[in-house]
Amino acid sequence: MPPFTPMEAKVHSELPTGVGWQYEPKWDGFRAVAFRDGDEVVIHSRNQKPLTRYFPELVPALQSILPKRVVLDGEIVIFTGSGTDFDAMTQRIHPAASRVNMLAATEPSSYVAFDVLADGDESLLEYPLKQRRQRLEKLLGPSPESIFLSPVTMDRETAIGWLKEFRGTGLDGIVAKKIDSTYKSGERAMVKVKEQRTADCVVGGFRWGMDGKRVGSILLGVYSGKNLVYLGHTSGFDNEERKALVKMLEPFRGGPSFEGGRAPGGPSRWNQERELEWEPLRPELVCEVGYDRLEGDRFRHGVRFLRWRPDKDPKQCTLAQLKAEASVELKSLFGKEPARRR
Repeated sequence: MPPFTPMEAKVHSELPTGVGWQYEPKWDGFRAVAFRDGDEVVIHSRNQKPLTRYFPELVPALQSILPKRVVLDGEIVIFTGSGTDFDAMTQRIHPAASRVNMLAATEPSSYVAFDVLADGDESLLEYPLKQRRQRLEKLLGPSPESIFLSPVTMDRETAIGWLKEFRGTGLDGIVAKKIDSTYKSGERAMVKVKEQRTADCVVGGFRWGMDGKRVGSILLGVYSGKNLVYLGHTSGFDNEERKALVKMLEPFRGGPSFEGGRAPGGPSRWNQERELEWEPLRPELVCEVGYDRLEGDRFRHGVRFLRWRPDKDPKQCTLAQLKAEASVELKSLFGKEPARRR
């Protein structure tokens, strides 16, 4: 019964090797545990937050699968023409039911199941993954167009090939699981490897650290047309580097920076009372950063500072380098076509 804390994964730089590993795609959506008891369907996030009202179209879909009482672990995604759309997912978290219902009709979501935790009155948490997977395949059987069985492979090279083949589609990485492992609620008992990409960015500003004497983070942008647009920030510096950055950035302070394009600033997402003030810099410094995902045309997560690029012309740092064009549709991983936006 909900609430239930799902098993999670720890990040590794490489996929594990050896016998007994199962590899599967890491989907770019909302992790969700789905509980079905007859006509009653409850969907919770990984943090036990209710998701059912935000994805109402999944209720009849989950009601139509074969088992009358079941608990599934999976991911809610929204498929587009070539892959998935995380921006569309975030639009669903809206207080107005009318807007949610409108989006459910125009941009329908799908549920990708990758584990089964209970079947009827029987808990499957102590079953090894190999048996749970066999049970899941049998339980889902013929399912509606919006319910999917996540593909798996025992071949590491095939999984690595997925990362390359489906780049730009929304495939978020690869998850590796031991086939003899039981389900460990709340533990990081899986391994995940994300696609790591790099970008050359213009340093358009910085924020001071808490003490006002060190640089807290540097603000990154790229050119869209003639304007420098804000992408995100990087703050992965130690104390000595933060002190050194004050002297390094001083000659570049002032200037137009992000004027004319999207700029940083405004209230903090986490503290609406705090304004995120920043200092503009002349857009002359370029650095290379490592990142995993974009949300729209911004970095979704924090990015890693890799190196300075004094050899790079700031005007060469454009949005084009961030746009990975999908060469194949993500739906080809499945044996049926996912629900598409109308």
